[in-house]
Amino acid sequence: MSTETIAIACDHGALALKDHIVSYLKGRGFDILDLGVSGPDSVDYPDYGYKLAQSLKDGQASRGVLMCGSGIGISIAANRFPEVRAALVHDVTGARLSREHNDANVIVFGGRMIGSDLCEECVDTFLNTEFEGGRHERRVGKLSNPPL
Repeated sequence: MSTETIAIACDHGALALKDHIVSYLKGRGFDILDLGVSGPDSVDYPDYGYKLAQSLKDGQASRGVLMCGSGIGISIAANRFPEVRAALVHDVTGARLSREHNDANVIVFGGRMIGSDLCEECVDTFLNTEFEGGRHERRVGKLSNPPL
């Protein structure tokens, strides 16, 4: 059992998948910081990407799971924060590589793009894969410190 806190948020386009993954992660012993949504009414996905990013920045959670209809918009929103490395994933290989090569701390799914069983596999892979470091450290460092 884990005592790690995982933040999770979605818009209306991924509510059913979010609720499924919340139950799944709780069953695996994770503490969940559920940042919404909790109902089917239309909302703006950036608000929920920002909420999750802020929870990581504030130390309320160590990693996160984000979802919207496609996964695209909410990942763009979360990646506006230098503390976030959000990776939109469609399969287990992407989940593994997002951790090994990119040290992603947020995994993102499209609620209209992926089924719950595959999503579970991706979440497990993401949470159980370590960052390789090595040649990837320099590159990952540049993600939070762009030369602007």
